[in-house]
Amino acid sequence: MKIVYVTPGAGGTFYCQNCFRDDELLKSLLVLGHDVRKVPMYLPSNLEVNGKIADTPVFYGAINVYLKEKLPFYRHAPVWLERIFDFYPLLNMAAKKSGSTRATGLEEMTISMLQGEKGRQATELDHLIKYLRKEINPDIVHLSNALLLGLVHRLKNDLRTRVICSLQDENEWIDQMNDHYQRKIWNLMAEKATDVDLFITASDYYLNKSRKQLKIPVDRIKAVYGGIDLNGYERSSLPSNPPVIGYLCRMSEYFGLGILVDAFIRLKENSPFKDLKLHMTGGYSSDDKRFVSELLKKISKRGFGNDIRVFKSFNKENRIEFLKSLTLLSVPVPTGEAFGAYQVEALAAGVPVVQPNVGSYPEFVKVTNGGIIYEPNTSIELTNAIASLLADPEKARKLGEQGRKVVLERFSMEQMAKNIAGIYNDVA
Repeated sequence: MKIVYVTPGAGGTFYCQNCFRDDELLKSLLVLGHDVRKVPMYLPSNLEVNGKIADTPVFYGAINVYLKEKLPFYRHAPVWLERIFDFYPLLNMAAKKSGSTRATGLEEMTISMLQGEKGRQATELDHLIKYLRKEINPDIVHLSNALLLGLVHRLKNDLRTRVICSLQDENEWIDQMNDHYQRKIWNLMAEKATDVDLFITASDYYLNKSRKQLKIPVDRIKAVYGGIDLNGYERSSLPSNPPVIGYLCRMSEYFGLGILVDAFIRLKENSPFKDLKLHMTGGYSSDDKRFVSELLKKISKRGFGNDIRVFKSFNKENRIEFLKSLTLLSVPVPTGEAFGAYQVEALAAGVPVVQPNVGSYPEFVKVTNGGIIYEPNTSIELTNAIASLLADPEKARKLGEQGRKVVLERFSMEQMAKNIAGIYNDVA
């Protein structure tokens, strides 16, 4: 089966769990015998899958998309000029710029993208359709998130292909906008969703949320738990002298790093765990740089600068080493997430998780029995939750082992790929 997987490139500057998961999924689908092509949009993914997929050009290059949004005359630019701005070094430079991961100021462009052939980037859609028809002629086109729904109408009409769309934390982009734009974008996405053959979510929580937001019939949406490539993950010893709490995600205020740092400081100042360490990894965008700098200064001013460690590299090999250093992991995203691959990675190493009672976190902890849930999501409650687990090393070890067993059985990328391939066969 010929499968095209369309996914935005993140530029590789921070831990993008959906990017890592998508790339691992493509590897596994290839092993299952499918002809898979990855089509990156906006920016290069910088995540090598194999030679065939890496050679696929970037479509809707970030610079061209932006220029066509802001400059009406550029919407009719010659192809040779567009190709200059799609040059990989230029796109990699764009990925490092301040606005590359920030929705504020890009509300109208988001709407235009969702309008597809009626949007300001219509010629970019022409290029994509022409390439797919000539070079691949796919049986299935799989969109990695619902912000790409503007492509669907022409994919189905021009290529006569089936279209599947994953739903993966679209709110993380849309929530940054004001209420007017949020309503407009969700309504537009719901309108475009009617053309999709099937939606896939990574949790029951996000399935139910998405059904309501996008008005999806119950028979056109399925939940498939995300998986990871389990090769290489080793058990952590769960150190207790000193204990180490960890954070594995983009180092950003949005993802709750400030909440965890405040809990860390409280534990250092007002508990028996004065020797506690904090390890962090996941990188950050230029938008997050000031926030991260201020956090590190805050920790140093309290006299705990020598008790933290930032792991700058977060490729798989380094993530495995990072996880082996931890006693527990917490990523206290204020609004929660659709899944949270960092939880699977932690439990693959036998590291229990401490998560707030929001999003899909309680669902994951219930399924794996590999951690504890607290509420409300404040630094005080997180402090108490972490302290309760650090005070009971045997409980922490038991939770980690229980979670690891379930992850090995149910959250492998091999299993996820088989589930997705089964859906492709049903839809095709």
